[in-house]
Amino acid sequence: MNAMMKFSPQDEEMILKHGCDVTNVAAQLERFKQGFPFARLNRAAVIDDGIVRLSADEVEEIESDYEAATAGLQLLKFVPASGAATRMFKDLYAMLSDDNEALRDKAMKFLNDLPVYPFYEDLSAVMKKAGLDIEKARLEGDYKLVIRYLLQEEGLDYGHKPKGMLAFHRYDNEIRTSLEEHLVEAALYANNGGKCQLHFTISPAHKEGFEALVHQVVPKYEARFGVTYNITFSEQDPATDTIAVNPDNTPFRDDDGHLLFRPAGHGALIHNLNKMDADVVFVKNIDNVITENRIAPTIRYKKVLAGYLIQLQQRVFSYLKRIDQGDVDEMLLCEMMDFAESQLQISLGDDCSVEALYDKLNRPLRICGMVKNEGEPGGGPFWMEAEDNTCSLQIVESSQINKADDHQRDILEHATHFNPVDLVCGIKDYKGQKFNLPEYVDPETGFISSKSYNGRDLKAMELPGLWNGAMSDWITVFVEVPIETFNPVKTVFDLHKRNVK
Repeated sequence: MNAMMKFSPQDEEMILKHGCDVTNVAAQLERFKQGFPFARLNRAAVIDDGIVRLSADEVEEIESDYEAATAGLQLLKFVPASGAATRMFKDLYAMLSDDNEALRDKAMKFLNDLPVYPFYEDLSAVMKKAGLDIEKARLEGDYKLVIRYLLQEEGLDYGHKPKGMLAFHRYDNEIRTSLEEHLVEAALYANNGGKCQLHFTISPAHKEGFEALVHQVVPKYEARFGVTYNITFSEQDPATDTIAVNPDNTPFRDDDGHLLFRPAGHGALIHNLNKMDADVVFVKNIDNVITENRIAPTIRYKKVLAGYLIQLQQRVFSYLKRIDQGDVDEMLLCEMMDFAESQLQISLGDDCSVEALYDKLNRPLRICGMVKNEGEPGGGPFWMEAEDNTCSLQIVESSQINKADDHQRDILEHATHFNPVDLVCGIKDYKGQKFNLPEYVDPETGFISSKSYNGRDLKAMELPGLWNGAMSDWITVFVEVPIETFNPVKTVFDLHKRNVK
């Protein structure tokens, strides 16, 4: 343990009871003091320089070959779904406590549009049960009453539920949650021989609710699509939580004097993914779903990304097998190096030995869909410099970029695409053995954020993100996908847009 920080026996007992390691927690405290280094951007990844743009013929060919390419492979849909929907309702929460004119106008529009929202009937029913009339409240402009019953425990409690359990889409004869839309997607592109495997990462507080929802809806979709679903859940391991600190970097303690630990962001989910057993893993956020009448581009490009992964993977596997067999001459070595650099975008550096090439190729592989930047926030694809001055393709979050540096800011401003979290992953080697994914994490790519606890300011640490730092040392290929495949619900008002006919 770092000599600069010594814990009391009581603190050490609490750390161990939480499942954490005392040495790691001490290292986290030092990290709060030092901070994380900024990413060293070399240039933005663009079409033909880091981002592949498949031709119409290539898309059609890969899609048509998809069923044959995935026959016999184990497919899995992996959906991070643990976060509560609190941020989605940020504006509505503000309307409860602030009466400024702009918010009132927005609130009145929300009341006016309310029957379009997919939760309208449920909200009406819960208010009726409390002796209230939702239409009377709308007529009188009592938006605070309506919002209170939507968000708080006395009503639907949407402010504390996860997005996966919320009503997302209105159909002629049904209302669907986002979890149900993932079931539909799985049946249409992650269906192998009538079996669909899905895994949702959830918080312990919502496990019972998710299980009840699955029990309720699965029979309907199994009957409709003629499939069998195998749905599993996992929770973020408390051992991956990080300690919170005060603004002066001293350990934060709650009112009882206990150390405070916090979930370390979606980067901790690399441990959940590491426990999965599948040949091809689709990774997509819980809120990025669309109504079934507009789902065709999503299905097509999920098949294309997976088919492209399998194409590249088969060639990688054939080369690794040849190397293991000692069957590599100079001509084959040149062919493999050209493939690594031109198709996999791998920077080989000065070491062009067979051993170095084997190390570069024998890694998990991910194909990441990238969408043209139309002003969406979030991370994007860049060429990033390593300590040895080689470059690799990385998804970099804006918080990792030093915007005070003119050169780095200029690279950021010239980015053409952003990351919609649309990944297809190969997590096994050519012998069919699973890679140990935590070995491929870059620990220098976490970040520190400002939070609060019971009204007190604190600093929190997030581990390297699942699709950026946690996959830093994977083979990474970026492929352009159309904007129609990106349909996130970031605010409650997005639900209105997608449910307007």
